[in-house]
Amino acid sequence: MLEVWLSAAGNVFTPTNIFAILCGVLFGVFTGALPGLSSTMALAILIPFTFSMDPATGLILLGAVYSASVYSGSISAILLNTPGTPSAAATVIDGYEMTKRGESAKALGIAAIASGFGGIVSVIALSAFAPFLAQQSLRFGPPEYFALAVFGLTIISSLTGKSPVKGLLAGVFGILIATVGMDPISGYPRFTFGHPALLDGFALIPVLIGLFSASQAFNLMISSKLSNDEGIEFSQIPAVAGKVVPKFKELLRLTPNMGRSSIIGTIIGIIPGVGTDPAAFIAYNEAKRWSKDKDSFGKGSIHGVAAPESSNNAVTGGSLIPLLSLGIPGNAVSAVFLGGLLIHGLRPGAELFTHSGDVVYSLFFSLFVANILIIVVGIGGARIFSKVLVVKPIVLGPIILLLSIVGSYAIHNNAYDIWVMLLFGVIGFILRRYGFPLAPIVLAIILGPLAETSFNQSMLISQDNFGIFFNRPISAVLLIVAAITFVSPFLSGVVKKKKVA
Repeated sequence: MLEVWLSAAGNVFTPTNIFAILCGVLFGVFTGALPGLSSTMALAILIPFTFSMDPATGLILLGAVYSASVYSGSISAILLNTPGTPSAAATVIDGYEMTKRGESAKALGIAAIASGFGGIVSVIALSAFAPFLAQQSLRFGPPEYFALAVFGLTIISSLTGKSPVKGLLAGVFGILIATVGMDPISGYPRFTFGHPALLDGFALIPVLIGLFSASQAFNLMISSKLSNDEGIEFSQIPAVAGKVVPKFKELLRLTPNMGRSSIIGTIIGIIPGVGTDPAAFIAYNEAKRWSKDKDSFGKGSIHGVAAPESSNNAVTGGSLIPLLSLGIPGNAVSAVFLGGLLIHGLRPGAELFTHSGDVVYSLFFSLFVANILIIVVGIGGARIFSKVLVVKPIVLGPIILLLSIVGSYAIHNNAYDIWVMLLFGVIGFILRRYGFPLAPIVLAIILGPLAETSFNQSMLISQDNFGIFFNRPISAVLLIVAAITFVSPFLSGVVKKKKVA
């Protein structure tokens, strides 16, 4: 094992990969800091540009972007009272209060240190548990993979936001999109309408870029035009005041809080469908519960900044554990990350660790380096981050759209993929406007074919006996857990309505 880690370190500490980590951190900081952009969008844009890279370098770049974009949502949360990403919503509570009393620099410094700390804890958990779970996947056959895919699809009910019905409709739409093309068993064309280009279905990457990046570009351009909003002015952004690095005694007092919050975030990240937002608020509530000075929370407590930032960045490593070991994305961002694995021909599971172990462990080690770099960049760049926030939406929108077009074309050098991207960009824009979540669509597109193929294989093995799914312990447990996962959001909604009544 020591040899594997030494080899991974040697691979990461090359000029190319160090440059990839630095670029990923800077790009992630930029996209995460701007309100309205997201980690998902940042990864969707960059995935096509990694196609020509070495697989390890490509994944290292994506991992750095993922970690940095989650952290940088705290920048606008602290300076503008507006979270750059949903995961920074809890940071607003105390972060902006610190800004109002002239301690914005300290708040930014604590956010960077806490984010890096949480990320490092989650990377340790990732490197410890992912290989073990991947080994267990060797016991999986078609029935187990079907149950696993069904369990992944039931996560849709957890990604639906306020309306489970809209989320389920989005998931059904994703499954419908996944059925376009050749039947995996019979080879019969489905929903191609006589177009040869549709025989292979819709390519995953153009669909991802369209749903997350192009739709947001349309949203930025149209919203800016309708509201005549040219963006944030410098006069609206408070000066970054005070010392960036907190005192050593303050860091010591924060360490137990950051450790507890990092563990919370890692555990929540492992659970598919929960995500960074709940992790941040749960960690914030726990920090307040364990604090001796509960009244300081909401009034600019440094613990109120450190807790959510440690937790939401710890989710990044936690969400990659089920993704790399079992192929189940923990959240929308890791679903897009799965797209990055697939375009390099890497399949999650035991095979990933046995045949591409150098790539995986290089990714693990690079995440460790990236989180250290987040602390360095976060502290060193705290006083210039305000300049990132003044990029006008009417300027940002066309840039994102241009990158989306280039990225869609770059994979197959095919103009058809650009039209697919634009089509799903329009679809994504309409769905955003009417409150439909996009994450269930991605999850259904990725897991739908796995569920269908595994189901058909299971039926062939058992001669159409459905009992095969319940005669095998792993598939039976997964299906039971899937049923509970699917029903629980609806039950909680009913309970809330009764309480209100």
